[in-house]
Amino acid sequence: MGVSAVETINSKPGSARDREIVSADVIVTCPARNFVTLKIVTRSGVTGIGEATLNGRELALPSYLKDHLVPNLIGRDAGRIEDIWQFFYRGAYWRRGPVTMTAISAVDVALWDILGKMSALPLYQLLGGRSREGALVYGHA
Repeated sequence: MGVSAVETINSKPGSARDREIVSADVIVTCPARNFVTLKIVTRSGVTGIGEATLNGRELALPSYLKDHLVPNLIGRDAGRIEDIWQFFYRGAYWRRGPVTMTAISAVDVALWDILGKMSALPLYQLLGGRSREGALVYGHA
């Protein structure tokens, strides 16, 4: 059984400090639609982006992220993706709602983005490799 990329990144000596989350910003753009993006920054300056837009409840997401999730992200190791996911998922009294799950999803995607950048591998490679040679698309003028 081989060693996964996640285990390799997490086992580097001294790298836990580099992976420490020092800030997380919630960015709301496009006033008519309120697209929500989460940007997480590690001590080493690596950033990860996660998308958190939820149609019909757009402004609930920035509040949930800023008031509940971001304060609990600061100081955590960005390489402990599953641990952070479980903490947020199981730590909330009301679970599995659309606002909670969209917010957790944004954190999860941003953390995987950080892991991909720190490992210098594309995310698809970290998640098991390529599964297709191409994708069908529809183009129309």
